[in-house]
Order: sequence, then structure tokens, then C-alpha cells
Amino acid sequence: MDHFYTIRFKKNTAQRFKRFSKKIGVTYSESMEMIIDFFEWHGFLPSDKFEKSVGKEVLKNRKRTEAAIAIIRDIEKNQTKPTTAMLQLLFEHSPQKKQGQPPLLMDGRKVDPERDMFFKKVEAAIAMEKDFTNIKLDFKELRTDFLNLLDRVELVKGTFGKPRLQLDMTPEDFQKLKIKMEKQ
Repeated sequence: MDHFYTIRFKKNTAQRFKRFSKKIGVTYSESMEMIIDFFEWHGFLPSDKFEKSVGKEVLKNRKRTEAAIAIIRDIEKNQTKPTTAMLQLLFEHSPQKKQGQPPLLMDGRKVDPERDMFFKKVEAAIAMEKDFTNIKLDFKELRTDFLNLLDRVELVKGTFGKPRLQLDMTPEDFQKLKIKMEKQ
């Protein structure tokens, strides 16, 4: 059974609190619990100016969004660059056969600088595509490892102080992950 305890408030404050409790439709005790939980959960102090804290969160989110946009632009640029280069080399910039010239074959006897330049560009584009594919595979593996690590992070609310994050992982697993990251 819960016991009640009396706290003295100024009359205006008590009336305001009663109106607030009626508005949200709960008892006075539940209202006070919700208010306390709100401030503890979000890490605010009642004396803090709320607009500044919300403004900071908006700025943080804006910076995160801008960083995500920059990453996406970089991926688009680097992802399409090797493919575009290969397609341009193969379809647009291939050496044109001159009138009276033998077919452009790899085993031709004559040295053709234009043909050699074309094949060097194709080889370079293929190497770029291979490097990009390897980087993409490494990124996927790192992303998977990071997401697995994030899945093991839990929010812990203590009785006192701000909430904190706790990693639920054995020291052996953490050491293995650390060694794996250091090798890359």
C-alpha cells in the first residue's frame, strides 16, 4: 500500500498543478511521476531554458543530416565514376577504324598508339571498379560489425544522475572485435 506524504506549495503553484493534472487526466502523484521521469529521461534540469536544449538537438540533427547527405553524394560520385568511365571508354571513346586500316585486333602486328591508349584506359577503369567493389565489401562487413555492436548497447537509467549507455558483451568478444578492427 502506498503512503501519502504532504508537500507544501504556494497556492498559485498548487492550482496550476491541479489544472495540469486534470488536463492530462491522471492523479496528482502520476502527474508528478511523469514530470520527474521526463526530466530524468531527457537529461534536462527544470532550471534549463528548454528552447536552447531543443535548439541544440535540432542543430545536432541538422549536422547529422548534412553528414549523411555528404556521404550519399560521395557514394554516388565514387560508385558511378568507374562504371561511367568504362562505358564511355567502351562505347564513345573507342578508337575508330580508319579507312584501309586492318581490324583492331589484340594480336595485330602494327603498334597502334591509339589502340594501346584505349586498352590502358579500359584496364585502368576495370582496376578502379575492382578497387571500388573491394571497398564496398569491406564497408558492408564493417557496417555489419558496427550494427551488431550497437545492438549490444543498452540504455541504463540509474536512480541518480543522467541515463548512460552500457555495452552487453563479454570481455573476450570485445577483445576479438578490437583485434579484428586493428588488423583492418
